[in-house]
Parts: sequence; structure tokens; C-alpha cells
Amino acid sequence: MSMSQAPSIQLTETTKDFAIHSVVSLIVDVPTIRKHKLSQTSVTAQNYVIVRIRLVNGVEGIGEAATLGGPRWSEESVEGIKTVIDTYLASAIIGLDARQIQIAAASMDRAAKRNNAAKAAIETALWDAMGKSLNLPVHTFFGGAVRTKIPVLWTLASGDPCQEIEEANAKLEQRLHNRFKVKIGAQTPEQDIARLTKLTNALNGRAELIVDVNQAWDESISIHYLPRLADMGIKLVEQPVPAWNIPALARLRTRPGIPPILADECVFDAHDMLHVANAGAADAVSLKLVKHAGLVGLRAVASVAEAAGLELYGGCLLESSVGASAHLQVFSTFRKLHWGCEHFGPQILISDIVAEPLRFADFCVHLPSGPGIGMVLDEDKLHRFTRA
Repeated sequence: MSMSQAPSIQLTETTKDFAIHSVVSLIVDVPTIRKHKLSQTSVTAQNYVIVRIRLVNGVEGIGEAATLGGPRWSEESVEGIKTVIDTYLASAIIGLDARQIQIAAASMDRAAKRNNAAKAAIETALWDAMGKSLNLPVHTFFGGAVRTKIPVLWTLASGDPCQEIEEANAKLEQRLHNRFKVKIGAQTPEQDIARLTKLTNALNGRAELIVDVNQAWDESISIHYLPRLADMGIKLVEQPVPAWNIPALARLRTRPGIPPILADECVFDAHDMLHVANAGAADAVSLKLVKHAGLVGLRAVASVAEAAGLELYGGCLLESSVGASAHLQVFSTFRKLHWGCEHFGPQILISDIVAEPLRFADFCVHLPSGPGIGMVLDEDKLHRFTRA
């Protein structure tokens, strides 16, 4: 047998109860409480693929793949994710032992290239099923939680500074969020600077601001405007230039007066992370299940970043409590999570799809208790938002 081939594991009487019996995927569309505007799209409803995996022992595990406005943030859409799961990935794992996560991952990799979001949803459901079968939270399998709550920021992304100031003040008063990410890049740089100036003046040091350019600027624009962001106290700048232009990120970091740079779209796997680290192209990395093909891939990217001295940031794609809780299971095991996370997604939905959504209090999101990822679907709400 080639060393590159995954070994074939035969089911026995002691393992057959953990065999994967069925894989079901659903597209769910949940309206948001306000428009969420990025440089390349605007979102008024968040789209998910919910995966339900049932084992022979009757236990069901759930997972989620989130997108932002279809295949605009990455190449995957919910329609494509569901098709790939139903047509290629489900048949690749049915019958396997759900506890053999790496065997299932290797089988999915043979069945389909990339498709990281689809694989992440399935892998999450497998971890959830295993945790529920053994009555253990998923973080146990990654070394155990070192924290039960994580600082969480809120994203200001309506594009209307008056609305955003009101929104930020409300979050501060409710002690929900005291760090805000501002989505820019949809307008001209001067318009973005004017909007940020209004925000910083209104908040008057009561909260930290970071910005996400979502690849909207080029190197010359970044050279001109990033120092202005630093002057107004912006603490971190996410992906100012296109993902392919890692040399530009590295050159920007060497210039004086540039805020720390957060890599996002240029890091999908551990190889990408190594490339960015070797180039000296970022100060921190945004970690997301849908980018890294699951919890194992997320941990691998984080390990490379930690070894290279980069800081960790818990990124999101407006996940519901299902996807957010899956992220928290791994985030809670990091000894250092320098920038906290941005898993505010459940709060921006008009309704979550779980029985008990994540808890937000004292500027933190709290790690759910219970086995698996700690979430149980609300069947009525799921039915309400499932696409026909």
C-alpha cells in the first residue's frame, strides 16, 4: 500500500454503532436585522447549508457551512455546497466509522477537490455526533477548553455612520460589545475616511475599532490611506489588498505608520499560512472553518501561525449558533487568542435556528455547555427558514 493512501478501516461489532448511516443537507435562508454591506456585496439574508449526519447508534450530529451573498467571498455557494455534499461527499463517508475523522477527510478529499465549506460542515457534524455519542464536548478532543468565554466584537457594516453610531452605542450600553469592526471598501477611500472619522469622534475612546477592506484597495491606495487609519487609532486592518498580492502585504508591513495587518482571504490552508508567514506579510490571521475545511484544518493553520509568531483572530461569516459554536469549541482551546473573535452572527439574524442560542454578556460570547458542539436544532424554526 502506498504511504500516501489512507488505510481502510473495517467495521467490527465494537465499532459498527459509530458507523455513518445517513447524510442530509438543507439550505437555510435567515433574514438579517439590517443590511450587512461588504466591499463586493450586500447581505439582507444569511444563507447556510445545515448538515445532519445520523449514526447507526441513532445519534445525530449537526454542522453548518455559511456563505456571504453566494459565491462572492469565495467560490462556494450554498447551492453548490449542497450539490457537492449530496452528489459526492455523502457517498464517500457513509458506512465509515464516524470516530475516524481523518479517514473520512481523506475519503472526501478523494471525492472532491477543495470545496472547503462543504467539507467543514460534514466534519463538524462528525465531531458533534462523536461528542454526543460519548457525552463529551468537542473541545475535549482538541485538548480541552482553557477559557469558557471569549471577547467578541460586533461588525458595523450598514455604510450609514449615523446608524452605526447608534448601533455601537446600544451595544456598549448593553455590555455586549466594546470592540467594533468596520467594513469599508464599498465607497471611495475618502468617503470611508469621512465615515470612520465620524465613528471615532462619536465613540471618543470608549471602544476599539478595526477595519476590513475586503481586498478593495491596491498597494498605492493602501500606502496613502493606511497611515491615516493609524492616525485615527484603528488597531488592525484586515486584507487591504487582493489575496493574491502577498508581496504587497509584505511591503506594506515594512512601511512606517501602518496599523497591524490581518490576513484573511489569502490563507485557506496551512500551506497558505506558511507562505504568508515566510513572506512576513501579516501580523495576525483570521481563522474560519469554511476556509480551512473544518476544525482540524483550522487548528493546523493556527499552529503554523503560532509557530511563526503571528497572532490569532477568530473570524466569521455570520454563522448561526450552529457554526459559531463549532468555532468556539476550537477557539476555547487556544492558550492565546489575541484578538478574541467576531462570532456575533446569531445576533444579526431575525431568529436563530437552535433551541438555546449562544449567550452574549460582558463583552464576551460564552462557550456552550453540553456534549458535541452544544447545540440542538429547533425543528420549527429550521422548517420555517429551510428553502423549498
